[in-house]
Amino acid sequence: MDEIKRSLKAIEGRFSEQLERRDRVLKESRDVISASSRAIIDVHTGKMKDAEKGLAHARALLGALKKSSDGATARYVVSPEAEVVEASAVVALAKGKSIPSMDDLGASPEAYLLGLLDTVGELKRLVLDSILQRKLAKAKRYFEVMEGLYSMCSPFAVYDHAVSGARRKIDVARMLVEDTRGLLAEEMGRNSVSSSMARLEKRLRARAS
Repeated sequence: MDEIKRSLKAIEGRFSEQLERRDRVLKESRDVISASSRAIIDVHTGKMKDAEKGLAHARALLGALKKSSDGATARYVVSPEAEVVEASAVVALAKGKSIPSMDDLGASPEAYLLGLLDTVGELKRLVLDSILQRKLAKAKRYFEVMEGLYSMCSPFAVYDHAVSGARRKIDVARMLVEDTRGLLAEEMGRNSVSSSMARLEKRLRARAS
């Protein structure tokens, strides 16, 4: 019985250590997610310098997290890493640049795919922001990227068993694209009518004079 007790004591110690490691990784993951979210918010509020600083901070936190995680806790890193991918994409697009590649970000395949799918939602916000600012050409560019991301990522729905949550995010992305297409078409229609009315009014004034 003493040998069994010693074995169970050793097992308890190992499980306790794993639990402490998991709790530490989860806390650090929340810090990464929070920093990434703030960077995205700064983009939408026009604070690009703050967004870049926030993104750099999120990346640094993620780097430290990845170094401290191991095989038992690696699955907890996917979510914060996907957030960094999303924030990196949003900041790049807002600066008029291309979305960084998986290798550029040093991201895992799972995190990169999930991060791109989450970017679709942020692109809808960028489209709406541009419409409110009367920048239709910019809104169209964002929508083209949004539509392209969905088109490229949607085939990965068959790998939902390998990337948990991918199918659900793809379904959400499809609805976001369809909704945004309708909003953009409606706004472009209004803009076309307004432009036609303005041209007509200008011709009428020219004839009157």
